[in-house]
Amino acid sequence: MADANPSRLGQANLSGDAKALFLKVFAGETLTTFERRVIMKSLLRFRQIANGKSAQFPAIYRAGSEYHTPGVEISGDAIPHNEVTIAVDALAISHVFLDNLDEAMNHYEVRGEYARLLGEALAYRWDRDQSRNVIRAARSPALFTGDQGGQSVTDADGDTSGSSLADSIILGKQKLEEADVPVEEDMVNVCLKPAQWYLLSQETTKVINRDVGGQADYANGKLTLIGGVNVRKANAFPWGVDDSSNTDIPEAYRVDMSNTVGVVFTEAAAATVQLLGMGLEEQYMVNRQGTLMVAKYAVGHGPLVPKCAVEIKTA
Repeated sequence: MADANPSRLGQANLSGDAKALFLKVFAGETLTTFERRVIMKSLLRFRQIANGKSAQFPAIYRAGSEYHTPGVEISGDAIPHNEVTIAVDALAISHVFLDNLDEAMNHYEVRGEYARLLGEALAYRWDRDQSRNVIRAARSPALFTGDQGGQSVTDADGDTSGSSLADSIILGKQKLEEADVPVEEDMVNVCLKPAQWYLLSQETTKVINRDVGGQADYANGKLTLIGGVNVRKANAFPWGVDDSSNTDIPEAYRVDMSNTVGVVFTEAAAATVQLLGMGLEEQYMVNRQGTLMVAKYAVGHGPLVPKCAVEIKTA
């Protein structure tokens, strides 16, 4: 009996490596999923570095003013400066191993779905780590003497009442403005778990009926603005979780968010330094008769300007 002549799905132009095309598809699907699913990346400060282990983010405080006394020389006042250093964390990875025989015997293609899941896993980690650092900012002291540090709003019913939560979100924006955060120039966001988002979406007295510009739509489940604050929701936000003993994350990120309902912030609240962007590697392992696929990135997150974050908590 003659041998079969298989059509190699991963081979380019019927020659060369039989898996040559798989990595390209795998990489594209993983990167696309990551960019589509990650929420916090575009909401906070970001800096790419070519090498090194950390990056410095400069901070400049405001200038003073006074009344001039005739005849007194004007010599110039010093404006306070500071900086925040954010270090790169260990390499974050998401990986899967495909056994050759299992893949050959399987009756449906799995690489596309695996690629999506790896991108989704890293997007989920990115959002959780960045949101933890926004909470750290809300709990941090001021960068400058006489300035405002991070703030909070205590709302005992914030996790169960859409009306009460809407009031707290607007109060959070008010606190930002009172701390001289430029809320009219910078986008103000609030991050919530889906349960709280749906509470707001059913609040027809304050949210749906009064939202300026018709941004809320009860019939279509649309809720984007509350008092000029952009509403973001995701299961990735670790609200209601005590991470103070979570050894699976960097030590600096381990905070207790058991009473956290959400956080109102601008992009200056926290920042990310990226050494290695999303990358994909695939290696066929003869000794294991299968293919190892790894998605990875190397970044670090940290609080930046504490007064730009207001935590909403129940206690």
